[in-house]
Amino acid sequence: MAVPTVRDPDGLALSSRNAYLGEKERTAALLLSESLNLAKEIWLSGGTDTGLVKNRMRALIEGNPLARIDYVSIADGDTLEELDRLRRSALVSLAVNIGKTRLIDNVVL
Repeated sequence: MAVPTVRDPDGLALSSRNAYLGEKERTAALLLSESLNLAKEIWLSGGTDTGLVKNRMRALIEGNPLARIDYVSIADGDTLEELDRLRRSALVSLAVNIGKTRLIDNVVL
């Protein structure tokens, strides 16, 4: 059973790895939750093309030189099979290296 991610007030998912982030890196790390919110906004506005959503998420993250994307995934929340179209219960997840720290985050639509 999925449970909501616990977040700091600024949106950063709580993680012991956050202790490794300097001030600039922590600010850059907010890109993870921002990109997940972007995916959710696209879905809520009727967008369903996962390729477009992933590209928009990547563009947002890649705009910061401290960030290196490991993966961006949009999968079925039950089977974890990658999806071509966004739908309810889709799991949007990503892993991004901010400096030397690898952070992960996700949202279920």
